[in-house]
Amino acid sequence: MLYTLIKIPAKLALQLYCRKLQLNNKALANFKGPLLIACNHPNSFLDAILLCTLFNAPIYSLARGDVFKKNWVAKILKALHILPVFRKREGAQNLNKNYDTFNECIELFKKNGIVLIFSEALCINEWHLRTLKKGTARLAATAWQQNIPLQILPVGINYSSFNKFGKHIIINSGHLICKEDFITQLTTDGKLLNDITSSIQSQLSTLVYEIPKDDDLKHKEIFVLPSSTIKKSLLFFPAIIGWIIHLPFYYPIKNVVQKKALHSGHYDSIIMGSCFLGYPFYLLAISLLVFAFSGSWWGLCSFLIMPVLAWCWVRWKG
Repeated sequence: MLYTLIKIPAKLALQLYCRKLQLNNKALANFKGPLLIACNHPNSFLDAILLCTLFNAPIYSLARGDVFKKNWVAKILKALHILPVFRKREGAQNLNKNYDTFNECIELFKKNGIVLIFSEALCINEWHLRTLKKGTARLAATAWQQNIPLQILPVGINYSSFNKFGKHIIINSGHLICKEDFITQLTTDGKLLNDITSSIQSQLSTLVYEIPKDDDLKHKEIFVLPSSTIKKSLLFFPAIIGWIIHLPFYYPIKNVVQKKALHSGHYDSIIMGSCFLGYPFYLLAISLLVFAFSGSWWGLCSFLIMPVLAWCWVRWKG
């Protein structure tokens, strides 16, 4: 229930947060299970939010196990279809808990569910694909051993920036990988796991853009969007008004998060999450303020117009 309730406003929030969300496969939203999405992991929990809002079917995503320590947090995360995966750094004593999560994934596949796994197993803000871990292959091989017609979909997420509001995001999906692409006698031996991992790695290497840190020219070739002088002129005044109105909301959040998490790899996602949770209250507060001074009609108008002005600012600033 919580997943469904949040999905719609999250879709709307992304329209404000992203200047453009570009897909190489427009049919991505219609993919059905049993499906395992094998994705790179450049931008913390924002990666999962993006894909969960794009797919029509619900997605269950795997996340680092240490965030499940508190019971109330664990309950919220599970309501959001997030399942724990433990690494050695979270304590070797917790590794056995991964069997429970994998079994839960297998049950989801049996019900034609979709699971999202970040195959690099580590989040780093960079335009680079790292060597994949074997957890994705192990989960797929286990499903195939049980005659589940699971397919693997490699997906590469590419961000124009990891610290700026109004970004250009390109999501590339590859070709489906299925049981028939490998040996007929399926076992979880090392060769099979290596073959599956190699197949995913090969596809993701073409879906994730490799951009050296200081290569501004290549970055611009991929992400800079053409700008229309007419469009910029039309958006100028509503964009400036939108910027002024949202200054008291956005910049305090930005300053606090910068001090706490600028170099953590989670900065961008925390900014997005904070804005998502706080904006409805800010919108309501401004609308009530306008209502108090001008009446119900203007209060309602401000509630509807403010997000439009924010949308104008994101597209005007470029």
